[in-house]
Amino acid sequence: MRVPFLDLQALYREDATAYDAAYRRVMDSGRWILGPELSGFEAAFARYCGRRHAVGVGNGLEALRLALLVAGIGPGDEVIVPAHTFIATWLAVQQCGATPVPVEPEEGYFNISAEGVRAALSPRTRAVIPVHLYGHCADGPALEALCASQGLVLIEDAAQAQGAGWGERRVGSFGALSAFSFYPGKNLGAFGDAGAVLTDDDALAHALRLQRNYGSSQRYAHDSLGTNSRLDEVQAAWLTVRLAKLDAHNARRARVAALYAQHLAGIPGLHLPRTAPGSQPAWHLYVVQTDKRQALQQYLQAQGIETLVHYPQPVYGFAPFAAYRPTPRTRSDAICEQVLSLPMGPHLSESQVMLVCEAVRHFFEAHP
Repeated sequence: MRVPFLDLQALYREDATAYDAAYRRVMDSGRWILGPELSGFEAAFARYCGRRHAVGVGNGLEALRLALLVAGIGPGDEVIVPAHTFIATWLAVQQCGATPVPVEPEEGYFNISAEGVRAALSPRTRAVIPVHLYGHCADGPALEALCASQGLVLIEDAAQAQGAGWGERRVGSFGALSAFSFYPGKNLGAFGDAGAVLTDDDALAHALRLQRNYGSSQRYAHDSLGTNSRLDEVQAAWLTVRLAKLDAHNARRARVAALYAQHLAGIPGLHLPRTAPGSQPAWHLYVVQTDKRQALQQYLQAQGIETLVHYPQPVYGFAPFAAYRPTPRTRSDAICEQVLSLPMGPHLSESQVMLVCEAVRHFFEAHP
């Protein structure tokens, strides 16, 4: 039995009739940009996350960049970011002319903490971007309180955590602005690139809508300098279909995670992901850690089990950000050498999960 890392074809097949009807609805309307499908999705997603406004944009990087831009972040400013994340978080800061300041993950977890952020503050700090990595929610209330006390802008990078939460609040409801990616592999994914920025602030929402559309509130009325970053009608229509299934799909992911936790527990040399108290993960990824990562991945591949590495090095390990690397070996260095993402998704069957678990156990029995 082959076990794919994520079965996107199964995702389409499950609701093919609804996706096809959404496509036909857009084609029949003759509206393909900034039309009713986008407005409807924006309203529905804002309600889902507990926000007043959602502004659809071209992709997750643009969501982060535009959030920083409308928050007034620019040259001379420092923005605190995780060291262990996808490069887009840092790229958005760099593209605004600001300086990224890396913070290492909290001990035993993958996300940064309020205590770690506090230790990195300087007189130039203007914003903090926590990433809800792998679908695990960072401590939104603690980060929100810290930023409020220091006069800082809190911008969530929620690209991997649609539907996750902390306490009674969903990801996307913390801080001034929240940036989402709807890349196809996300828990809430489009069938191409797409993103959104959420906020409760009317002025910020208005500024975002101007920025995504050439700085224009109406045709040939350009109130500010802007860009072209619009979530199109077809993707918005498909995202509306997926949003209706998000909680059900996340529940299936949680079942997969529970099976992994049950059947992989106690294996010497294998560390399973921990859930912080108060956090409700969306289980975008199920990431284990082991010193035998390469050998385990090769063994699983030979058994027809697809795995991935998210991420093989901290962002300061890439040439454009090498100047930000701390001198001593970091916690992120160690994490990046050990992480391995096992198959995860709403269409992973119990028999497939058990096959993965059996293969992992056999590997460690043969390689004590």
